[in-house]
Amino acid sequence: MHLRIRLTCRKYEIWALSFFSLVTGLYVLHFSIALILVNKEVPQTRGMLYPRESETREVRSLDGIWNFVRSDQANPTQGVRDEWYAKELSKSRPTIPMPVPASYNDITTDNLRDHVGTVWYDRKFFVPRSWSKDQRIWLRFGSVHYEAYVWINGQKVVKHEMGHLPFEAEVTDFLNYGAENRITVMCDNALIQTTVPQGRITEVPNDGGMTIVQSYTFDFFNYAGIHRSVHLYTTPRTFIEEVEVTTNLSKDATVGEVFYSVSVNGSAANEADNVLHIQANLYDKEGILVANATSDQKLGGKLQVNPVKPWWPYLMHSEPGYLYQLEIKLLATNDELLDVYRLKVGIRTLSWNSQQFLINGKPVYFRGFGRHEDSDIRGKGLDNALMVRDFNLLKWIGANAYRTSHYPYSEESMQFADEHGIMIIDECPSVDTENFSQELLGKHKSSLEQLIHRDRNHPSVVMWSIANEPRTGSVSADSYFELVANFTRSLDKTRPITAAIAVPNTQDKAGRSLDIISFNRYNAWYSNAGRLDMITQNVIDEAIAWNKRYNKPIIMSEYGADTLEGLHMQPAYVWSEEFQTEVFSRHFKAFDELRKKGWFIGEFVWNFADFKTAQTYTRVGGNKKGVFTRARQPKAAAHLLRKRYFALGRDLDQCSFPDDLFTYIADLIS
Repeated sequence: MHLRIRLTCRKYEIWALSFFSLVTGLYVLHFSIALILVNKEVPQTRGMLYPRESETREVRSLDGIWNFVRSDQANPTQGVRDEWYAKELSKSRPTIPMPVPASYNDITTDNLRDHVGTVWYDRKFFVPRSWSKDQRIWLRFGSVHYEAYVWINGQKVVKHEMGHLPFEAEVTDFLNYGAENRITVMCDNALIQTTVPQGRITEVPNDGGMTIVQSYTFDFFNYAGIHRSVHLYTTPRTFIEEVEVTTNLSKDATVGEVFYSVSVNGSAANEADNVLHIQANLYDKEGILVANATSDQKLGGKLQVNPVKPWWPYLMHSEPGYLYQLEIKLLATNDELLDVYRLKVGIRTLSWNSQQFLINGKPVYFRGFGRHEDSDIRGKGLDNALMVRDFNLLKWIGANAYRTSHYPYSEESMQFADEHGIMIIDECPSVDTENFSQELLGKHKSSLEQLIHRDRNHPSVVMWSIANEPRTGSVSADSYFELVANFTRSLDKTRPITAAIAVPNTQDKAGRSLDIISFNRYNAWYSNAGRLDMITQNVIDEAIAWNKRYNKPIIMSEYGADTLEGLHMQPAYVWSEEFQTEVFSRHFKAFDELRKKGWFIGEFVWNFADFKTAQTYTRVGGNKKGVFTRARQPKAAAHLLRKRYFALGRDLDQCSFPDDLFTYIADLIS
């Protein structure tokens, strides 16, 4: 094995490998490493409550147009060495305007789309003089993909690795009050074999000599940039740092319980003569106080609601997504008000066994989608208009769930799911996981720790997905996913664990560590392309085989076919709207047979909407498996799926049909 290695910084390990032989010793070493994975601790997230204004807190957005510079691909660390962060970026390089939040890839008309490596952002902002008085100031990013370094007025304040998840830092001592300030961000989109998700960087020849190429096996575009909102917010000197909520219902679902636990940060928390306590108030949708309690110095307690309105999924109840508002007041010994934080709470229970998944004691049948945060121009940038449109379409089509394939979605979308009763299978960024290693294991666990810390209070989150299509046929997958699954349970025992598996059930080594088995399969597309007569029985047989092997509930988490909107062919032919409709129909037959067995608990179409991918001859402008176009308009299959999902809703949950579900044809008179 010959190696040529060029190192510019830790992330940029450009390996050009020429394999002449596979040395047996290396082969043995590979498996030795896999078998001695160690369950090491990962850093624990602190704070990170979603920024909300209150009597004691202010929030200011830094969203808008920032200045932007790309680094030279061949010299990605030049900006750090030359200290671009020490002054305005425009003093080091010509800048262009860049919207935040947004992916930077599709904004310009040049080749920024395929840039590999670092880019830089900066902007100026003012901080009022009033913020300097008895307050602490925090800088929070909703998400930067993939790795971020942040400076305030030329001083480094935080570094974070992991896209799609928030991070923050206290910047109280870095700001100029009553004056102008500057924030600088370096963003690095490079993916290697120890990032989550994984990728490879190679140096290859081109017409100009050599160039750096980013490759990855996952089938969506590696959008990058400051993807979600940037906020400055204030807290008191001693403040509510964390709130953890769990809920319970009586057997007859008439009485609800809300258990809360609060962590405090600040000097007052350490004063022996100042015993802090919590006043917790719970309000219903009308703003009426329905329960309250005062905690002891342990800063936790229980609220009881009688009668209670449970949180129900969409179409399972006439009032889905019912939320209470929990008001947490932090008080000093003399009842001085120190801090106030409010959040929405849904009261519900989850349970599962070898046959079923239940919410509030009632069996659930999932009907929904795999999705992507993806849109034209903005890429993966937060887009509130698009988010509202997507939820309107989810409800229009009768879906009750989706999986956050293949990474955590925005906090705003999680809040929207809470409010609308849409159940979420919450997935970490581990996709196509392979080449298992100790470093990868640590980052994989860290991604789950950050995800669960962020989303643990959302009633819409009903399941954790620890990976999508990992290479679970590998020998080392057994111990690797056992460690990942057990770590996830140590963080949250109230929700089941799944993973979307694509290997054949006879090869899988991860399913034993899961609570619910999800599998992806594309009959008549990636296998037996075009053969509509090879779908129904294959789906039935595979689902039965998964259940027989693991004796756990089964979900088909992906199925579908690429479809070019407007292409019609009769008889049905691949890529046509007729073919997608037929593929769905043949799957529906299989699902109905499987539902009779009791352990088949859900069907998820791939995908909700068309989305962008890396360039390849198998993708015409991206992945076209969406039921909706990228512009969020329905294809023919959307209308079929709508009838299916509402029919299931009426059969299983006794919901009513929308007035426009069926188009009038004729009044037949015999």
